[in-house]
Amino acid sequence: MLWNSKDVEVYLKEQEFIDTAVVPLLPISFGPEMKQAASQGEFIDLLSMHLERQFKGRMLLFPAFTYLSTLEKEQQMNMLQNWEVKLKETGFKHIFYLTSDSSWTNQDKVKNIIWLPSVPLEHMDEQYKHSIMEDQVKQLINIIVQKWQTIK
Repeated sequence: MLWNSKDVEVYLKEQEFIDTAVVPLLPISFGPEMKQAASQGEFIDLLSMHLERQFKGRMLLFPAFTYLSTLEKEQQMNMLQNWEVKLKETGFKHIFYLTSDSSWTNQDKVKNIIWLPSVPLEHMDEQYKHSIMEDQVKQLINIIVQKWQTIK
């Protein structure tokens, strides 16, 4: 389910069956790192959309959690923890964060951050892009299903 009024209306009616939230984590950078951040964002956005299609009716894909890459990691973590508290209060049993920003791999405060190396998509044709996304989603599905089975 996507973050739009139609899908959110369905979510509100069927909340007991939609127990998983997916939140893309996207860095915002300026200057020389801007292109890399944009590339990571493009990759994670497209991957998230493909993942949502596989689990429509079981998960709600939230808008990206964007943050300035120049912020202290502690500040980023505190903001993300606020999101997590709200998501849990809302009733989500499973929360997954998707990112290509490797700086999230060195923390232990927020669980279920799934890091995937970004694949540059800018020069690929659409068919090849979607083929790569399908391969990535297959790996992601295995990770998520394993975590669903261990978190009950």
